[in-house]
Formats: sequence, structure tokens, C-alpha cells
Amino acid sequence: MTVLVEVKNLKKYFETPRGMLHAVDDVSFSIERGKTMGIVGESGCGKSTLGRVIIHLLDSTDGQIFFEGKDITHANPRQLRKLRENMKIIFQDPYSSLNPRLTVEETIKEPLIISKKYSAKAANDEAERLMNMVGIDQRLRLAYPHELDGGRRQRVGIARALALNPKFIVCDEPVSALDVSIQAQVLNLLQDLQDQFELTYMFVTHDLSVVRHISDDICVMYLGKLVETCESKELFKHPLHPYTQALISAVPTIDIHHKKERVILEGEITSPINPKPGCRFKKRCTYHTTHCNEPQHLEEVLPRHFVACCRVREINHI
Repeated sequence: MTVLVEVKNLKKYFETPRGMLHAVDDVSFSIERGKTMGIVGESGCGKSTLGRVIIHLLDSTDGQIFFEGKDITHANPRQLRKLRENMKIIFQDPYSSLNPRLTVEETIKEPLIISKKYSAKAANDEAERLMNMVGIDQRLRLAYPHELDGGRRQRVGIARALALNPKFIVCDEPVSALDVSIQAQVLNLLQDLQDQFELTYMFVTHDLSVVRHISDDICVMYLGKLVETCESKELFKHPLHPYTQALISAVPTIDIHHKKERVILEGEITSPINPKPGCRFKKRCTYHTTHCNEPQHLEEVLPRHFVACCRVREINHI
């Protein structure tokens, strides 16, 4: 498979009165064309910031971003305009991400008109096609966001993202604000669109049940760092990092005959502001040793299974 998106040693720091906040710190991974990369972690771990940096909604502090093999880290305004057509985002909140003064039709037409590739008639026809594609009834074309439910608003956001036929879409927790029944519909829609147009997704979420359903590969983030990455099925069969094990133990199960053993995390959460070298999970880890004070890097402990944990490396004799 061809790699569509790749990041190398990507960093994004924010200056605060107390020091430098390490939101994304030395992150590297690649996403193959037509595949879905799940980015999972608890709130505040930097996963949404990572998505915004990749598509240049935020500037990176350091590192490299590649799209279709080309380095786009320092793309100029002209290059960014072209990238905007190929790299889109679906936001978490389908209400605040839509302009309340624009109708459904105007919202979907906006990127088409800005691109100057469509006449007024062609933009109307394309907006109608996109509405049909995502399952929005044509009777709602003159409706405003406040007149729609959450599911329909998110479908409008998806239609807007699909305008101009992008190749890569960052899905920033697109179903977390929706009812469970609507979540399934939106997830199935995203998968159908991916199959139809060979879309590549980066799916950001804190819900492991969702990421398991939609992702081909998964990266687990903790306080700006990747701690584990592998194929989706492998992660749920053999979670190796203590943090990943704790996350998976918290996933609800419908099997009443199988009682899961919960991993309860205790201890202090490391501050992301000017963090000290070493594992950022060590204060909450029951297995921490003096080796955890040393910098931890992702290493392949099983085929295509990378973990940043000295204990796991010792167990696997690496």
C-alpha cells in the first residue's frame, strides 16, 4: 500500500505563564492510502492538536509532515490553498462548527464557491449531490443549523468536508456529541464513503469501542507522546503498554458471563508543562522502576507492534 500521510518527530508546544506546554511531543507514524488510523487517548493528551497540526490549522513547533511523499511542513500560502482541497476535517461539535447564519445548502456550497472551480449552477448541483450522498433530505436545504438535530448537523459537516473531493480527512471525535443510535449511523456512513471514494481517515477519539469498529491501525497517546501503535485487532488481543491495558479494561462488555478485571489507575498525572525526561505515565504505573526515569521511545516488540515501555522491552528481551 502507498503511504498518503506521514509525520516524523512532530512537535507542537504552547507557551504558557508557567512554561512550555508539550501538547504533541516527538510523534511519528504513517497512514496508508484508503486506511483509517485511530488516535486514542484521554482528554488533554494532544490527539486533537495533532490532527490540527497535520492539516495546518496550527503551525508545528518542530518535525516534518509529508503528504503524498512531499514535505508540506512549511507550505507557503499558495501550496496551502491546494492542500486545503485534499485535507479536510470533521469537527467534534456539529453545532459550533457550522455557521448559524448559513443554510444547509449555503454551508455545503461555501468551499465550492471559494475554490472558484464551480459556476453558480454547478455549485447548486454539486451541493444537491453531496446532500443526497450523506443522507440529507432536499427539503432541508434551506434549513439553518439550529433547526436540525445533532445527527443531521454532523451529516452537513461531513458533506462540507467531502466538497472538492479530498483524499485525507481528520475526523476529530465526530460522534462523541451524538446519541448512541445516531453514532452507529454516522460511523457506517463514514465507512461507506471511505469504500466508495478510497478516503484516508485519521480518526481521533477517546472511545475505544468506536476506534475498534472503524480503524485499521491504532496509536495510543498519553500526554503528547505515542505509547503504543499497531493494527487494531492486535491491540485488543495483546495490549502491552500498562496505559493501553487500563484503557481496554474500561471498555464495557455485553457478556454477562465474563467479568472483566478493571485496571484502576492511581497516582498523580504528570504535568505536560516542561515535563521531565522519562516515561510520563510512570507516576500512575504499578510497574514503574528506576529505568522509567530514562526517555522512552517506540520500539518494535512484536511484528508491526511498537511500544514505548522499558518493562515491555525487558519481557520481550529487546
